[in-house]
Amino acid sequence: MHAQSWHTFRPSCRQQGGRRRAATAAAAVAVCAMALGALAPPAASSARPDAVQQGLDALVRSDGLPAALASVQDVKGRARTYTAGVGDLATGAKVPDDGQVRVGSTTKTFTAVVVLQLVAEGKIGLDDKLDTHLPGLVRGEGIDGRGITVRQLLQHTSGIPDYEKEVGNAFLQRRYLEPRDILDIALRKTADFAPGTSWAYSNTNYVLAGLIVQKVTGRPLAEEIDKRVVRAVGLRHTYFPTAGDTTIRERHPRGNHQESAGVPWRDVTDIDPSASWAAGQMISTNSDLNRFYTALLAGDLLQDAQLAEMRTTVPLGDTGAGYGLGIMSRPLSCGGLYWGHGGDIMGYETRGGVTDDGRAAANVTVTAVPTDVATTRRVESAVDTALCSAKQK
Repeated sequence: MHAQSWHTFRPSCRQQGGRRRAATAAAAVAVCAMALGALAPPAASSARPDAVQQGLDALVRSDGLPAALASVQDVKGRARTYTAGVGDLATGAKVPDDGQVRVGSTTKTFTAVVVLQLVAEGKIGLDDKLDTHLPGLVRGEGIDGRGITVRQLLQHTSGIPDYEKEVGNAFLQRRYLEPRDILDIALRKTADFAPGTSWAYSNTNYVLAGLIVQKVTGRPLAEEIDKRVVRAVGLRHTYFPTAGDTTIRERHPRGNHQESAGVPWRDVTDIDPSASWAAGQMISTNSDLNRFYTALLAGDLLQDAQLAEMRTTVPLGDTGAGYGLGIMSRPLSCGGLYWGHGGDIMGYETRGGVTDDGRAAANVTVTAVPTDVATTRRVESAVDTALCSAKQK
């Protein structure tokens, strides 16, 4: 469920008249090292035609991940997909080309887009206090919705604690959790810091953002994401699972979980993702994610003012990375940066995004959440290799 690591898209369609254009704390960054993956740019990438395939092969061969798959779109609009490893450890089946996967915290960008569309419509203010929309709901030790803004939710500067470590068994047990159940878990904890004084990744922020969307629109979050984002840019393989839906609908590699090194893999493809909800419940493909981020950076989903707000970041230590409103910027080894939001959810980790000019996009997925920072960095390096290669085509 993490945003880079969270236990977790040629024609584009225009919407809302957008024109086409492309309190940090070192301690918070250290705590979220796994969550954020490799924030600093890896060593300069080779532009060899097979560099992406070599990177995926290494993730399987050297890091021991069951499978890896990727989709890359270069500056000329040409798309290519890659696979490595085994799609089903029980049967030995191949990895399906561009198969569906659980994308975890990549969901946060979708949720943020809907919130920002509602800002453009005058239904939400980024500096609205939470009590404006959810009166009396957000209260806890050091936590008060009368002093926390919508912007602080989207940028993880609210100080509201994360609930993630408390819900691991819910996934394995296929337990359904309502958003209010999740919020109750989080609000039993103490605030991380006073609102606006620091940064710390918290899935709870996006559960609250989803509740605000539902309060303002009077409709389910899943319906709003589908109408305003998925269908608006033609994402044919992307959806928000309905309550009780524990499967992945289309062709997909199996998701895997390992309690510790050397322990046999456990198939965790079929889980109830409701513990992630607005923070990480969605299913998509790498190609759809490329299309989504390309359309987003082009201004096809947000008006100029809201896209500028989304891309206004707080720095994450001295890594060169920044966190905006539901999106991150990361430096590339070949120069420039890219925008995206990775995600982890039990069984899958996804990383990727689109270059700052919107011309190249890449997303990489592995079929298990890495248990060490080094492997997460190599997944991120595979993204860097793909984007640098795509920029040079």
